[in-house]
Amino acid sequence: MTTIRTALVVDDDHDMIILLRAILEKAGYRVLSEVVSLKAMERIETEMPDCVLLDIMMPGIDGLQLCQQIRSRKEFEAIKVIMVSAKPYDFDRQRAIQFGADAYFIKPIDPRQFLEGLEQVFQDAMQLRFWGVRGTLPIPGEKTLRYGGNTNCITLQLTKGPFFIFDAGSGIRNLSDHLMAAKKFPISAKILISHPHWDHINGLPFFVPLYIKGNEFEVCCGFQNGVSTRKMISDQMDGVYFPIKIKEFSARVYFRDLQEETWDVGHGATVSTMLLNHPGTCLGYRINYGDRKIAYITDQELYPPGSPYHNPSYEKKLIQFVEQADILIMDATYSNEEYRLKSGWGHSTAQQAADLAHRALVKTLCLHHHDPDQMDDQVDLKLEQARQYLINLGSATQCIAPAEGDVLTV
Repeated sequence: MTTIRTALVVDDDHDMIILLRAILEKAGYRVLSEVVSLKAMERIETEMPDCVLLDIMMPGIDGLQLCQQIRSRKEFEAIKVIMVSAKPYDFDRQRAIQFGADAYFIKPIDPRQFLEGLEQVFQDAMQLRFWGVRGTLPIPGEKTLRYGGNTNCITLQLTKGPFFIFDAGSGIRNLSDHLMAAKKFPISAKILISHPHWDHINGLPFFVPLYIKGNEFEVCCGFQNGVSTRKMISDQMDGVYFPIKIKEFSARVYFRDLQEETWDVGHGATVSTMLLNHPGTCLGYRINYGDRKIAYITDQELYPPGSPYHNPSYEKKLIQFVEQADILIMDATYSNEEYRLKSGWGHSTAQQAADLAHRALVKTLCLHHHDPDQMDDQVDLKLEQARQYLINLGSATQCIAPAEGDVLTV
């Protein structure tokens, strides 16, 4: 039997209450309402709703004050606090989250997006979405329709924490179109660049939210032997290579040079980095959110035993870095046969990725960064090869090959 959730809407706008009631009741909620904010705490005490939806600008006690009061009471810690406000400013969004809000929606709301976001709050989910899964070069065409032909770009959305964008290959253009169509402004995100090879950065100048005032982005990348992240992005947008310069960004854009480190990004989330075995400075990323862990490891090469370059210490360190990850997104550029011809190019095989994921007790392995010579059928073969290897090991690790548009929830 499905449990009916109770929502209390606190808003001095009667029309907004009517709208939210219609949306929530259609989704199966029991809906209560209160137009006088001073009476809200009394209603919460007597009704103990599953969630409270608060406007910010209300006479008497505003939504932020109410949020603080709710969060100050231990008996209310299970109640989800949702801000639904006409204030689109990132300052107010951040203040609401600091005061303990679980989500912040901007009026006017889109019913479908609102319900999806509300459900994500109750799940407290980490949501991954794949916008580009290829490496080296985009390969559009009828033979790449199933997995897609765009290069590296993946997003990670936490319920309350930051929005992460892993790499800015050609797939970031699809993300740009999605964000513009959703009209959920302002947008704030951390763009985590693994390294500045073209297939990881050449879509960034086409990311439209960078040109919109009010948005805010932090672009992070490993320090490139004297070349800062800011200079690296600026140089690719030099007039010789691209007609629009970095100074045309209207969003607030910050740049962060990374080494191997861990930093707290707030709301229970941390970002850790590890140097990878790839030409130049290349970083792997791990996001810890509560007891969940996502790892993004591309590009890197695992030289096999017997190779003069085999490095057991590096493998041990990498296993520790991704150990017990809920999802590991990993370089699986080649099949076993292809790697024999391309050893030393800085990439791994699907079987090598499977072996490492098994030893690291990873729950789900995502094969990523497919070679441009591989059509969809070749990716299928790599996936079959990796799965069979895991079966032979008796491994508990699941293996998938996500396609463009695929969404994974943890």
